[in-house]
Amino acid sequence: MLFICGVKIQHYIPFYKRNLHLALPIVMSQIGQVMVALVDNMMVGHVGTTELAAAAFANSVFMIGMVFGMGVTYGLTPLVGAAFGKNDRNTIVVWLKNGSFSHLLASVALTFVMFSVYFFLPMMGQPQDVLELAKPYYLLLCASYFPFMLFFSQKQFFEGIGNTKMAMHITLTSNVVNIVVNYLFIFGKFGMPELGLLGAGIGTLVSRMIMPVLYAFYVARNTQLSSYFAEARLQQISKQKVLGVLKIGIPIGFQLIVEVTAFAIGAVMMGWLGETALAAHQVAIGLASTAYMIALGVSQANTIRVSHQMGVKDYAAMKTAAFASTHLVLAFMSLTALLFIVGRNILPYLFTSDVAVIQIAAELLIIAAVFQLFDGLQVIMQSTLRGMADVTKPMLIAFVAYLLVGIPTSYGFAFLLDFGPQGIWFGYLVGLTTAGILFYLRFKNNLRKLNLG
Repeated sequence: MLFICGVKIQHYIPFYKRNLHLALPIVMSQIGQVMVALVDNMMVGHVGTTELAAAAFANSVFMIGMVFGMGVTYGLTPLVGAAFGKNDRNTIVVWLKNGSFSHLLASVALTFVMFSVYFFLPMMGQPQDVLELAKPYYLLLCASYFPFMLFFSQKQFFEGIGNTKMAMHITLTSNVVNIVVNYLFIFGKFGMPELGLLGAGIGTLVSRMIMPVLYAFYVARNTQLSSYFAEARLQQISKQKVLGVLKIGIPIGFQLIVEVTAFAIGAVMMGWLGETALAAHQVAIGLASTAYMIALGVSQANTIRVSHQMGVKDYAAMKTAAFASTHLVLAFMSLTALLFIVGRNILPYLFTSDVAVIQIAAELLIIAAVFQLFDGLQVIMQSTLRGMADVTKPMLIAFVAYLLVGIPTSYGFAFLLDFGPQGIWFGYLVGLTTAGILFYLRFKNNLRKLNLG
């Protein structure tokens, strides 16, 4: 009889089914988020290598603020999820009111910060032709930030109450819009101007602007969902509750931002090696990010499941749900590792026909295949700790793993040991491995405190 973690596999099967039922819409939504940049890269890559390098640079910088904002909104899910698990509707609408207000404040502040970063782009050591293309594209990305944050605020609330399908429908719809607008403005079809990379920025802006509008449309047509908002309007904004949302959300944001910052710094260092290396990096990171987003979707469903079980204090079920999600993520990341190895010389053709770019990207995909399991482990363990409302120490773990271990390793291998682009990705491997192991040890420590070790 097959055992997993000392438990018969039959015991896990119902948890696999529940987790997948909750996770699949989130997975589709997460793929949709990364597909915006991925489609931009695919379409722009066939315009030219310089354009692809510029997209890589702008997206790497923008992703730091984008992921931090997403992390801030993530803090609402475990709070709503715990109240939902206890069937405490009043607390749910209190968190909706105060969470929405806190996210609105954060969105305004972060949008201002993202626009301010524009003035620092010339100081990041990029080739001048790459920089000139990246600057207007980056401004359009910044303009899309506020509506994107409004969407994510509502997304995290509805996922807290177990509704994961609405965000999926909206995200997939916005992706169709992005592809259509990209096609029109990148290549100048049907009488539209041929704008190249700038056209991709317009597509991103339009697709993200419709996302909160579609949410409002869906809610208005659903009496059960709109009743939450009707009740929330009657609630008072509480400074304590607003701070409670931010107390969880901001550490999650920093926890995510240090990982993305590590990858962004890696992209900046890749630019020091030339636009061919930077373009190859963007190809490989686009593929790795797609796999990561699927794992992230499962992990967000895991946060919901864990928070619901924490709400009713069923810690044994919480542990089993967490391990079931871990099995699913590790199995998937093993498959993507195999895909990257087998398809390393073929997959880059989706983005470019530049032989030099494809050769470097193929070498980077081998390293990506190696770190897939550890990337999966770190994201699922983060989500489990998040569902348990354990966010401060994981933030410190992320800082150590990605910035104190990963980035120096990247620099050392790339420039001191002269490994070039592969050296930067060796640092990614070391950072993700360190994070995965430390997050897992943190989770085991929490289980011991609950007498489940």
